[in-house]
Amino acid sequence: MTEAEDINKTPTPEVTEAPKVAKKSKKKRIVPSGQVHIKSTFNNTIISVTDKQGEVLSASSAGASGFRGSKKGTAYAAQVASEKACSIAKKDHGMNSADVFVSGIGLGRDSAVRAVSSAGLKIDSITDATPIAHGGVRPKGERKP
Repeated sequence: MTEAEDINKTPTPEVTEAPKVAKKSKKKRIVPSGQVHIKSTFNNTIISVTDKQGEVLSASSAGASGFRGSKKGTAYAAQVASEKACSIAKKDHGMNSADVFVSGIGLGRDSAVRAVSSAGLKIDSITDATPIAHGGVRPKGERKP
């Protein structure tokens, strides 16, 4: 074999499979009491169930529950989403009681809180965490004399 033939001949790379890495199963933590955060807007309602440190255990929204368009902002959609998130937290993590934090001014505020109670969670406290504007930033432009 000449040197020119040896250069043109490229070795075929051997195909080696990467070693299979076993995926660890996520451990289900038992959380007896936690927090339920309800964000209610005019267009949607989002419910997050967390532990006391704020780590999310389960979450749901009106959109994730199958409602589309203007139906997502209704009280019934908020109730369905809240029941779904709370039942997952109760079943998978053994949650019994929760502090409820409500923010926003949507139609689903009250029905979402009622649904937390009807899902079997004992409500320890209800806190309104809706942000309130207080003056805001200075408007653009030159200062008026």
